[in-house]
Amino acid sequence: MLQLAFLKVRTVVASLVMSAAVALPFSAQAEGLAAPAGDVMLTVSGDIEMTNIGATAAFDQEMLAALPNLTISTTTIWTEGINEYTGVALKDFLAFLGVEDGTLRATAINDYAIEFPVADGLEDGPLLAYLRNGETMSVRDKGPVWLIFPFDDEPKFQNEEYYSRSIWQLDRIEIVE
Repeated sequence: MLQLAFLKVRTVVASLVMSAAVALPFSAQAEGLAAPAGDVMLTVSGDIEMTNIGATAAFDQEMLAALPNLTISTTTIWTEGINEYTGVALKDFLAFLGVEDGTLRATAINDYAIEFPVADGLEDGPLLAYLRNGETMSVRDKGPVWLIFPFDDEPKFQNEEYYSRSIWQLDRIEIVE
């Protein structure tokens, strides 16, 4: 019985801590951005306010999971059926890093790169997904990170412009002016 009470208290405390972290403004959460403890999945450079390794912000999966996450369900032209993608909304990620404008250059492991104005990636926009159907995405399976749009939710995303921006095997983002 004492063990059950301890578990309930621990669950409540964990919930309160998580609620407080999510309620903090992104700038307050980002102060003292820690270096990644695990394998780096995504490195951001350029015109950013938050860094942790030199002039870059490097993220492992645990760091991405600590940011406010959401899950979208969508079909894509590259996968079969409806899949669930979990990650950080690009607009939230950029706000966390202090990015307000400029051009986002996203580059994949194979050096495929796309560019678009930061403003295009904001409202109802893409997700920096690191899970598909609850599983980590391997490089072979379009991971470690896939910039994916909610194609089924917004018809405006169902065209070549946005399909080309849906970059998988994403490992680098640069914010340029």
